[in-house]
Amino acid sequence: MTGVSPLKASFCLLWLCAVGAGIAIVLNYQNVQGASGATPNRWPSGTHIALDASHDTLLMFAHPKCPCTRASMEELNRVLARCRGQVTTHVLFFKPSQFSADWSQTDLRSSAAAIPDVMVQDDPDGKLAEKFGAETSGYVVLYDRQGRLLFHGGITGGRGHAGDNGGEATVIALIGGENPQKEQAPVYGCSLLNQSCSREVAAK
Repeated sequence: MTGVSPLKASFCLLWLCAVGAGIAIVLNYQNVQGASGATPNRWPSGTHIALDASHDTLLMFAHPKCPCTRASMEELNRVLARCRGQVTTHVLFFKPSQFSADWSQTDLRSSAAAIPDVMVQDDPDGKLAEKFGAETSGYVVLYDRQGRLLFHGGITGGRGHAGDNGGEATVIALIGGENPQKEQAPVYGCSLLNQSCSREVAAK
């Protein structure tokens, strides 16, 4: 029986290195946190969405063409299934004013609209997102009925990764009246307000 030739051994080594590098790139991509601005501690004035005086109010800001946000929608569905009737929920889809009305009519928006008790609407030029410090698709804010900020951040454990995670668990606990130690979590997704990024995505 002959041994492996040096050429084959070198090829196998290079292949293993390439596979390892690919896995590292994917894992790094999944775990890169998105940016976020300053989320106000009190419900800001001048919003066209009213704070619910009877329930907590949850807002999710989303880019209609962000594939990573599909996982955020799955997690939102899970949160609301656990907290049905306890929270008023709005999903706001970023829409640049220079695009037509159907630009934001995507499968992702349809998925959001299919979640029971969720109100879906456009956020023209991301003006409302800016008020709440949302800069990454999938960003969530939760306020109590007095307008006090309870939570801000993401509800997935990684970019495009659905499953149990700290952000989701914190939001469920807060809506249920508990007082978890965490009040924020990293958000993972595409840039929400970058105009050039929006044009690139729209062109694909």
